[in-house]
Amino acid sequence: MELTTLNIPAVALRGMTVFPALTISFDAEREISIFALDHAMDSDRRIFLVTQKDIGTQQPQEDDLFTVGTVCRILHIIKTSDSSVRVVAEGEQRARIHRLWQTKPFLQANVELLEEELPGRQTDRVEALLRQTYAIFGAYRDLVPNLSEELASTILDSRDPGYLADYIAQNVTLRHTDRQRVLEELHPVRRLMLVNEILAREVNVISMELRLEQRVRERVSRLQKDTILREQVKVLRQELGEDEDEELTEYAQWIEKAKVGDEVRKKLMKELDRLGKQPYGSAEASVIRNYLDVCLDLPWGKRTRDRSDVERARAVLDRDHFGLEKVKEQVLEFIAVRQINPEAKGKILCLVGPPGVGKTSIAISVAKAMNRKLARLSLGGVRDEADIRGHRKTYIGAMPGRIIEALTRAGSMNPLLVLDEIDKLGSDLRGDPSAALLEVLDSEQNHSFRDHFLEVPVDLSQVMFITTANTLSTIPRPLLDRMEVIELGSYTDEEKVEIAKRHLLPKQRKEHGLRKSQIHISDGALRAIIADYTRESGVRVLERQLGKLCRKAAMQIVSKDVKQVNITESELKELLGVPQYREPEREGKDQIGVVNGLAWTEVGGELLEVEANAVTGSGKLELTGNLGLVMQESAKAALSCLRSRTAELGIEEDFYKTKDIHIHFPEGAVPKDGPSAGIAITTAILSALTGRKVRSTVAMTGEVTLRGRVLPIGGLREKTMAALRNGITTVILPKDNVKDLEEIDQTVRKALHFIPVETVDAVFAAALAPQSCHAAVEHLAALSSAPENRPEVRHGDQL
Repeated sequence: MELTTLNIPAVALRGMTVFPALTISFDAEREISIFALDHAMDSDRRIFLVTQKDIGTQQPQEDDLFTVGTVCRILHIIKTSDSSVRVVAEGEQRARIHRLWQTKPFLQANVELLEEELPGRQTDRVEALLRQTYAIFGAYRDLVPNLSEELASTILDSRDPGYLADYIAQNVTLRHTDRQRVLEELHPVRRLMLVNEILAREVNVISMELRLEQRVRERVSRLQKDTILREQVKVLRQELGEDEDEELTEYAQWIEKAKVGDEVRKKLMKELDRLGKQPYGSAEASVIRNYLDVCLDLPWGKRTRDRSDVERARAVLDRDHFGLEKVKEQVLEFIAVRQINPEAKGKILCLVGPPGVGKTSIAISVAKAMNRKLARLSLGGVRDEADIRGHRKTYIGAMPGRIIEALTRAGSMNPLLVLDEIDKLGSDLRGDPSAALLEVLDSEQNHSFRDHFLEVPVDLSQVMFITTANTLSTIPRPLLDRMEVIELGSYTDEEKVEIAKRHLLPKQRKEHGLRKSQIHISDGALRAIIADYTRESGVRVLERQLGKLCRKAAMQIVSKDVKQVNITESELKELLGVPQYREPEREGKDQIGVVNGLAWTEVGGELLEVEANAVTGSGKLELTGNLGLVMQESAKAALSCLRSRTAELGIEEDFYKTKDIHIHFPEGAVPKDGPSAGIAITTAILSALTGRKVRSTVAMTGEVTLRGRVLPIGGLREKTMAALRNGITTVILPKDNVKDLEEIDQTVRKALHFIPVETVDAVFAAALAPQSCHAAVEHLAALSSAPENRPEVRHGDQL
């Protein structure tokens, strides 16, 4: 079969498809289209019309066009404006693009004319297909009532499957991609089957659209009916003399009575006017009611009268808490200032300390002492800024932030707000809540705090804020600058005994239904519980252990008919089990290469032994015991310090070449870090190199430099308590830490002898025991002898 090709001007149609034997009218505006039409009119009026794939393309290329289009004859061209014409053309034959060989000034394509496949004779199958088409079109006509009678009669009178398919595809509203599929099908029967499939889908879609439209119409009709009925009710009320709605009147009275500023009152009245214009039951009316309820629930103008009696406030604080003198002093100072100046701004305190030392409970006691309402906010894990500032009221489920909610709970505009766990604030893509707190905790700005939900200023300047944290390292610096930080250290054992006797034991007796006469715990038992069954900075575990003893006592009273249970130290093992934290037995004698260091942990101070061993080798330095980078650097600095003082200290100049030094910290599973073990490491190495023993009753803490200076450290209070607990009598500390001794408990200060030092020379003089010349010679000979000719020596193995 010979192929027929043509070189013919082409026009790219947007959203339209032309079929053979059918007439089409379209407007042309693009220059390339108008030039192509002019060129066709100058020749044989024939033009190739093809559909664009993307209607937005202005300068179509060959890839932007479908491959099959229609060769048409132009019937008329009418100029509609200076830049557009209307074209009437009649389709002649399908054609396929071989190549689009010209794109400027107009499109010109080489096309291949396509012949339709012969459908064969009329069969029953074709007749059934035609009837199916008439039925589907009838259903479509029922759903789309605006179809012309001429269109319907033409379709129902046609018996040619190919023409019928083309006619329906061009005159029924279809997507241009579906029309293109019909155009590309050359077999008439298959083409009509494709049209039936597309038309049936359109019937289903239109039916669903009509059902949805009917549902919407019914719903709107119900709302209109409700609105009309409510308007009628309003008219009837007016006829009866009830001019104002009862709900609106009630809101207006509340607003009138509220002690709010002009700006707030104006905002509330505006919202009330909007509520009056809304249909009852509408979503917007519910939002406005919720907003008015939240605003009017705030304690506008309500304030509690602060207690101005300092001595009564002191009595309340002393009654509820033992110790914590710094916090009490700060609160009493604030009460004194308020007594002189009642208009003073609220105070912002930050209580920092380990868990269980009473940060939250002291805040509750402060509220009692000052006669203020209390509200507590837990900020641990808060990651959304809206939790602080609230949500915009236009959002579904919007609510005010936690600050406004706390004011509502407190029922006062000058409460004490406890912001618990402020160091555990987080941040994510929803914002940074710590940044929102900057305005809340700034006494110069919070007099006009605006919550996103309320959108009106709220005065927080009279609110007293107390925040609690376990560490300052995670609190952003701008937020920390707005707070007055008070550090709460660990309790001493004696303080814990007093707290247990005054507060914990009475509380547990009450919770377990025991009278004071039914249970008695001796002071020795309390000290044993603290030393052997708890290891903490606070008293939470101690309280749990006392609760366990109360339960044991209750069991004995009920089952053994005992009137009083006396608990002594000897009975603790039977009641509480094996001691969990018994201190390891110390040998109590001076040793070579073993030094008592002091460390700070989250649960208090610890005695940290440092062991050093020096053996013949190649100058290696071995560090073990799960040490952090800072502690490893301290060991290297200690070794360099000793190398620079070999002549003064009486050690060999080349010891760093001929001796392997091993430094070990026991309890290797526990991570250790920090610079405060510097002088302990230096002393241990010197002891191992010279054979001088270290006094077992001496403990030390301090950072060492390459020049042998001793620098200050932190956590001295906890470290000294650990020294006393472990039987130490002398503590060596940096001279710059002498000022911190004022913070140490008086019991600890009386029991320990403190030696402040500035250089490692003073450390060596205080820590190392004197050694005879004979012993020193023997030790140096043992270190310098060959390994195979000397007995095994393991300094520092004894713990």
